Amino acid sequence: MLERIHLAVVLEVEKQGSLTGAANVLHVTQSALSHSMKKLEQQLGTDIWVREGRALRLTQAGQYLLAVANRVLPQLTLAEERLRQFSQGERGALRIGMECHPCYQWLLKVVSPYLTAWPDVDVDVKQKFQFGGIGALFAYEIDLLVTPDPLYKPGLHFEPVFDYEQVLVVPRKHALAKVKHVEPEQLMSEVLITYPVATDRLDIYNQFLLPAGITPRRHKTIETTDIMLQMVASGRGVAALPRWLVQEYASKMDVVPVRLGPDGIAKQIFLGAREADLDTDYLQAFIAQAREPVASFAKGKKS
Repeated sequence: MLERIHLAVVLEVEKQGSLTGAANVLHVTQSALSHSMKKLEQQLGTDIWVREGRALRLTQAGQYLLAVANRVLPQLTLAEERLRQFSQGERGALRIGMECHPCYQWLLKVVSPYLTAWPDVDVDVKQKFQFGGIGALFAYEIDLLVTPDPLYKPGLHFEPVFDYEQVLVVPRKHALAKVKHVEPEQLMSEVLITYPVATDRLDIYNQFLLPAGITPRRHKTIETTDIMLQMVASGRGVAALPRWLVQEYASKMDVVPVRLGPDGIAKQIFLGAREADLDTDYLQAFIAQAREPVASFAKGKKS
């Protein structure tokens, strides 16, 4: 009764705004599309759309079908792609989403040995800093999500794979470079440089400044790590980054890490995946590889 084409029609009518637009995208005639959907409405005993002038408005039943289409069609597309890969002797593809600005350098060091160990698995990294990672996992747009801030939802599993300390980055000649740790009040006169992320997702705000009722003199956002550290090195502001990342750049950028508060800010990198996919061998292998300490980062981990 309910077939894939029906879901595709509902989805495309919503996207294109008309039956004609949907028919063009799906490469069928409008009359054939209309006949198919009318027959489905008769079988179901309920309308999917109501016409308002020239526009179509989804009924409650139609809204439900649209939600099903958004959930099911990506899964079917992925299943077809995986089966095609199997038929051609390919192992599969691992699509990784990034929800962590500074994690890219860490990920590169994980991917390199993984590609050697799994030569028949394609790896694709989607580095979107304003990334809706949870939605992308549910929509089957990615298979793994790299994030320091997991959002636990039914059907998803998050695995901690790497510990690190979030620190303040200052120029080597800055007065704060000589202290054992920084207090929130000491940043009131500073320009704070961060990635373009919502304030409520920035650790230096929600775990350090805001609990003390402190805000910096100015908040500036920069998307690129190299430019951010060059700005810090030139005395244009301070930043908060993982200790391991700062130590990689320290010698060539002339910057130093300083602990935030007497106890520091301990963080973890997590890999998130759909629970239904956790038995996939090459996905499990990537998680295992990510747990292995990366030699150049080991000294930057919080003890």
